[in-house]
Amino acid sequence: MNKTGPKVKLSRSLGIALTPKAAKVMETKPHPPGAHGRVQNFRRKLSDYKRQLMEKQKLRAQYNIHERQLRNYFDKAQRKKGNTGDNLLQMLEMRLDAIVLRGGLARTIYAARQLVTHGHILVNGGRVDVPGYTCQPGDVVSVKTKSQQLPGILDAIGDAQNISYLSLDRNMLSVRVNEIPQRDYIPVICDVPLVIEFYSR
Repeated sequence: MNKTGPKVKLSRSLGIALTPKAAKVMETKPHPPGAHGRVQNFRRKLSDYKRQLMEKQKLRAQYNIHERQLRNYFDKAQRKKGNTGDNLLQMLEMRLDAIVLRGGLARTIYAARQLVTHGHILVNGGRVDVPGYTCQPGDVVSVKTKSQQLPGILDAIGDAQNISYLSLDRNMLSVRVNEIPQRDYIPVICDVPLVIEFYSR
């Protein structure tokens, strides 16, 4: 999904910072946007449906995907053995744009998607321009040689954090996928059981 609207407003409405700019704004304005946002933040009582819907929207926003895409991932997760919630997060986390973000090649999921769709990213040496491409353990995600001096990539690498299931090579601007991550290591802010409840209605 190519989200072009105001990211700060979306972040405040969901209660999670989707970009570094949103994180700064939310330090002083943690309440939802709008004239009544501050009052709603303290007084509103959410129904079970609303809570489920909010958590689903949080998950969608953090991976920047359409409703239909998330529903398809849920259906696949349900058919797999094991915990549906864990399966869902693992599939989302193995998306190429998510690997680019987690590996430190981009600062936001929006920037990661743009790098992929514009052909700046390689998987095992071959160009892949599909953000939803599913990576596998052992895959190496790297930046095309001609794109390695892009300011956005260099800025992101400077702030990159170590992720247990990925190995970042700062000199080569590449990320190796070591394994499919366990739920505890996936840095997503979401009450996943509520998302499962939403789609299981």
